[in-house]
Amino acid sequence: MQNIFKIVKLAKPFHRFFIIIAFIIILTTALELVSPYILKLIVDQIEIQIKTGEGNIQTLYWLIALMFGTSIVALILEAINQRIGDYTSARMGKYLIEKFYQKIFTLPQKYFDSQISGKILNLLGRGIVSLQDFLGASTNFIVPAFIRSIFIFIVLSFYSPLVAGLTFLAFPFYIYVSYISTKIWAERQIKKNEIEDDTRGRIQEVVSNIRLVKSFNTQKSELNLIAKRMSESVKIYDKQSLLYHAFNFLRNFGLEFGVVVVMVILFRNTFIGIFSIGEMVLILQYLNQIRRPLFAMSFILERIKQAEAGSKSYFEVLALESTERMPTDVVKPKFDHPTISFSNVQFEYQDSEKVLKDITFDLPKNETVALVGHSGAGKTTLINLILKFYDPVGGTITMSGEDYTELSHQEIRSHISLVFQEHELFSTTIFDNVAYGKTGVTESEVKQALKQANAYDFVMKFPHKLKEKIGERGVRLSGGQKQRIQIARAILADKPILILDEATSSLDAKSEKLVQDALEKLMKNRLVIIIAHRFSTIQDADKILVLEDGKIVDSGAPGDLAKRKGIYSELLQYQIQGNQKLLEKYELS
Repeated sequence: MQNIFKIVKLAKPFHRFFIIIAFIIILTTALELVSPYILKLIVDQIEIQIKTGEGNIQTLYWLIALMFGTSIVALILEAINQRIGDYTSARMGKYLIEKFYQKIFTLPQKYFDSQISGKILNLLGRGIVSLQDFLGASTNFIVPAFIRSIFIFIVLSFYSPLVAGLTFLAFPFYIYVSYISTKIWAERQIKKNEIEDDTRGRIQEVVSNIRLVKSFNTQKSELNLIAKRMSESVKIYDKQSLLYHAFNFLRNFGLEFGVVVVMVILFRNTFIGIFSIGEMVLILQYLNQIRRPLFAMSFILERIKQAEAGSKSYFEVLALESTERMPTDVVKPKFDHPTISFSNVQFEYQDSEKVLKDITFDLPKNETVALVGHSGAGKTTLINLILKFYDPVGGTITMSGEDYTELSHQEIRSHISLVFQEHELFSTTIFDNVAYGKTGVTESEVKQALKQANAYDFVMKFPHKLKEKIGERGVRLSGGQKQRIQIARAILADKPILILDEATSSLDAKSEKLVQDALEKLMKNRLVIIIAHRFSTIQDADKILVLEDGKIVDSGAPGDLAKRKGIYSELLQYQIQGNQKLLEKYELS
């Protein structure tokens, strides 16, 4: 029940709507309970007329009109209630998505390192559906079931305490069987949810990497993997279904048996004259109505268990510790020409050895600094620390003399633009991608940025030009075009620090030349940090930092490092030798 209290607490902004809905339901339930009594009065008039001839036809008409009127009012209230319910449900769904989405933005990067995006989306969807279903069921069934049960018990007790007692013996039996059934069902549902989350995550990964899957001819193995996982889910569902229907038969059989016993007593008492025909009709109708609160209570128990199972992961995400705050609307860079300094910085990922060890360096303003080293040396981790995706486990990082711990994530990142190796683009238009992160951008500003990025000409060839949609992660663009769109975005952002993460590593020679020309314009009057394996992209750097095994093992100007023995000169020689062999092969040297 712990998650149920969380659900009620989470829905606090909507409590006033639930109270209104509950009040309307109480009125509707009261009208539904009055109708059988009016019918009793109608039957009484008919019986009087048959036995004595003293029935009142006018009273009969008024009773019929009253019963019709209560039905109409009940219908009106039901329509109003459903409209308020739809209104509340839509806003509740919006609220739950925003709550989850906002939480996601404040979680540490390590959470996303260990999760598959498709799995996150699946648990979000299931959590919202289960929460909405539970809140709707609570409002629509708990209140009327409670009111209906109490009222019927009072009326039956007035006419026959024995009938009332036997009728309500069904409640503990029915609820207990439902509780056992739903408890076992929920335990299995949690396992089923885990399988489905992993399955949806894998499907999304396959769709995102569909070219890889097709090129390696692994469609069959991927299909078999999903089929195997879904078979496991189906087996669990089969057990759930068998259990549910077995328990459902048991509780319904018990209910029907109890109803038969009560009816025998009712019909006998009517036969010997203890009850009138009208009283018998009244009790029969209430006996029929007593099924509704029983079914409602069973339904509520099922919804409670479904909500607990479905919302488990949702609440686990909400319970995670937030390490960031949601950004405010606009934060201007705090420093015009920022510098960055590392002092004895150490870092390790969770359950791993130290990735960075006693890193110390200074990055002056408007300097171009390159990070060089073998794969796994710690270059990307260092960039992640500069962006405050992670916090160091030791040492200090400062920006223009201010400790990173005193600066918010938003303040730090307001100084930094990135051009990624992976093409970080959205499936929307070219305009949206270039203007991303800035408000009030005009078409002329976007066009100017595209021109500076050497991207304007190819963009203007598209049928919709700036409004051209580029597909998921820019799939409709070539590698060089994607990079130049990213560069245009960075130009428009106009931030004092620029990070280039292998920005030209996957490009052909012509595209690299166009991208490099665009980067030269972008790099002016900025602190530029470059990760690059192609040394042609860093030949004009002011300083090189050489990393190996999480340490800075050398630093200096490119020319100085090339002349002395070390990792930089070793890597440089490999590239020179590779180029030399190519020249010799085609007799160009």
